[in-house]
Amino acid sequence: MALTITAADAYIGLNVIDTEGWEDSDAAKKQRMLNVAERTLNRLYSKYTIPDAAVYEFAAALSVIFSDTMVQAQRGIQSTSISGAVSVSFGVGERKLTQLIPQSCRDIIGAENGVKLSAQRFGRLIP
Repeated sequence: MALTITAADAYIGLNVIDTEGWEDSDAAKKQRMLNVAERTLNRLYSKYTIPDAAVYEFAAALSVIFSDTMVQAQRGIQSTSISGAVSVSFGVGERKLTQLIPQSCRDIIGAENGVKLSAQRFGRLIP
């Protein structure tokens, strides 16, 4: 099935808890998030079938992460304030797109393909 903003709106409205970032986005930004979500999942899980629902879940997560406030954290800003009245501090800096994929996406892809997918961790174990 082809990914559409209309289908994403319907899916996210029914299945995602935090919809504010998605709903606040204009059509062009929604399309960009769908494009990035689909491309990232297809690249990372190239040997699996990627259901539309997984793309919609990831796009919804991206809409929160790249909201007007949180995009500052993605760019490495550690704190900001508005006229001294509101102060926001961020605990994490910029992360790779693959680190932003929620487990719900992996679960949907895994269910579609009969496998269990978990967050990939790379590195060495030090005894």
